[in-house]
Amino acid sequence: MASSNWPAVVEADLPHGYVVTSSGRVSGVHEAGDVFKEAPFSDVERLIMDNTLTEATRATKVRFNVYFGDLGADPATGVDAIFPVTPEAARSVLIAVSPNSRAIEVRSGSEVADRANDRVCQLGVTAALSSFRQGQLIDGVVSAVRVMAAAIGR
Repeated sequence: MASSNWPAVVEADLPHGYVVTSSGRVSGVHEAGDVFKEAPFSDVERLIMDNTLTEATRATKVRFNVYFGDLGADPATGVDAIFPVTPEAARSVLIAVSPNSRAIEVRSGSEVADRANDRVCQLGVTAALSSFRQGQLIDGVVSAVRVMAAAIGR
């Protein structure tokens, strides 16, 4: 393991709200009401995600929704709280990803539960994991949506 006496980041040079954690990672906050200076995904990644969701929804007549964010200490409970307020929840599938806790949860609405059943949801999770392990969140979710859409069919 290489080591150095020189810090990669000087904490005094960081903007307000940022700090160097004990592991050496820089952590920052986003204050409510402020516009993000940098989006978490590139324009190309967002376009790929949008096209994938649109194609899957058109092909299956099931609405696909995606959530990226903190799901709390118990991701399953966090998704159960989010799912009812997603667009067209009863006829949709929600793929929720909590990157910091390394969790993925999938829920399907009551009107599509027979088509987007546990087996189909597990196929989606399995399809996403390989890309997630490589740090590719968008690729993972795109894979999950495509596999689930193919399994759901019309």
